[in-house]
Amino acid sequence: MTVFGLEERMVRTLAEAVRPGTDPTPDQAGEVFARAAWSSIAEPGDGVAGVIVEHLGATEALTAVVESWSAARLARRLAEPDEDPSGDTHQQLEQAVARWRPRLSSAEVIRSLQQAERSSTAILLPDDRLWPTGVDDLGPHAPLALWWRGRPEALAVLPRSIALVGARAATGYGENVALEAAAGLVDRGFAIVSGAAYGIDGMAHRSALASRGTTVAFLAGGVDRFYPSGHDALLTRIVEAGSVLSELPCGAAPTKWRFLQRNRLIAATSGATVVLEAGWRSGSLNTAGHAASLGRPLGAVPGPVTSPTSAGCHRLIREYDAVCVTNAADMAQLVGEPVDLELDLSGADGSGSARRTSDEVRVFDALSARSPRTVADIARRSGLGTAGVLGALGSLDLEGAVRERDAGWVRLA
Repeated sequence: MTVFGLEERMVRTLAEAVRPGTDPTPDQAGEVFARAAWSSIAEPGDGVAGVIVEHLGATEALTAVVESWSAARLARRLAEPDEDPSGDTHQQLEQAVARWRPRLSSAEVIRSLQQAERSSTAILLPDDRLWPTGVDDLGPHAPLALWWRGRPEALAVLPRSIALVGARAATGYGENVALEAAAGLVDRGFAIVSGAAYGIDGMAHRSALASRGTTVAFLAGGVDRFYPSGHDALLTRIVEAGSVLSELPCGAAPTKWRFLQRNRLIAATSGATVVLEAGWRSGSLNTAGHAASLGRPLGAVPGPVTSPTSAGCHRLIREYDAVCVTNAADMAQLVGEPVDLELDLSGADGSGSARRTSDEVRVFDALSARSPRTVADIARRSGLGTAGVLGALGSLDLEGAVRERDAGWVRLA
């Protein structure tokens, strides 16, 4: 028996290689091969491909292209029983088939699957447990499959994630904001999503890793060829501690169009998108546009009014109803997190944190609600001596604001 002209055994072997731990049936193997093929045939965001795969299934849709079905036949299959396909539908299908046919190559699909096996890359399908369901909001423009490398736990926490994006040519101000924002969000239990570009993206990923948090990068090319090459070491660390994803098969090169389409995945996957620093025409504004069109919360960090690298953020706040955010607490509120009253030192009623000494405030700020920290680590973060830290911890413990665990101290909500 053959599948798309290939021996069934070969198709099953290729499918098993990118679906570790599974023993696919012939139909399941055909589905894996078909979706892998579609990721090569259609460009990211191809809505016509999304429609026919949704209606016919990936396997029959690929069969239609392989067997050169006419646009009229495809249109009839897509139409409702009592519906007469329109001329526009015929034209769109003709144009789509003309785009896909030159790319139809079983050898290319086989090579991409073999390269995926060599690079420990797996393929995610929409019915999988780890599939990031946020991308389904893209409708016919949703990815037909996702290629990924890394830890499955990182994919599992994507429902609780925030995208941090911004300019490649970032300033020191922007990089510092990215560092603090990513670390603060990780402390609050969020995963950080970004695009691994130079500047803001790279700093957000590095800060999340330094804080021992989860970070996920979406690429505009195959996950076997890291881009930009200057971030090879960073992306290797992300694979070890988080995940790297793309809707393009192994071996695919990034292009300008693919970068723009990659941005829609960043916005769709995350609970909210925050632009930390962006010029008037920054590519990160494209990500913000996708977030807004999907109804995702959108935040922007203001900068100096004289700085052209913050002009895009100011534009988002002024023209696109982005929420002005200045710290991790503000960003967490975008997805419904409660206001962090512990950090409010106004003390209108003269109680709680307003009575704390400066040492107690510094020690409290140096603690995490999620990750226990040792006295030495707290001293380093707060700039106090060990004796001062121990004294402040004792007072905060009596107040019920902190607790000691086996691995160190944490602050309490």
